[in-house]
Amino acid sequence: MKLSLKVAVIGAIVLIADLLSKYLVQRYIPIMDQMSLEYPYNGIGIFRNFFGIEFSVIHATNTGAAWGMFRNFQIPLLILRMILVIGLLVYLMFWNSQKSWRIPLTLITVGAIGNIIDAFLYGHVIDMFNFVLWGYDYPVFNVADSAIFIGVFMIAISGLIGDFKEHKAIDSGR
Repeated sequence: MKLSLKVAVIGAIVLIADLLSKYLVQRYIPIMDQMSLEYPYNGIGIFRNFFGIEFSVIHATNTGAAWGMFRNFQIPLLILRMILVIGLLVYLMFWNSQKSWRIPLTLITVGAIGNIIDAFLYGHVIDMFNFVLWGYDYPVFNVADSAIFIGVFMIAISGLIGDFKEHKAIDSGR
């Protein structure tokens, strides 16, 4: 098995943070509705007009994937998520030879697991972080979504750095 204790601990911390934050939001913040269009949007205001950015913690629900896509296909989406998580876990634990991909793949897997758990516990994903960036109301997200994004970003950067080193080695060999 290629999964180190450090990577497993990081995954466990992210999953616990995700589940705890969702529980607290579900327990203590009312669900955002159409009437709560004023900051802090029926939630907890963190900052307003900080260089044109506002941020609040709210209670929003999502029955679909990112940005609410496929909300009418909850069961197929849940099955697809579970298949992808199983595939990622098998790849991560047995076939992944890229040491630099262990943490990013763990973040992606744990984020997906957190959102799957939501589907079973609440019947939807709980989202909470609401940013308005210079007038653009960015889609509400949660810790699991952040972990998935960070994991994908880390893999992309790793690939770019690898490509850069490969091209540099080829150029210096000429």
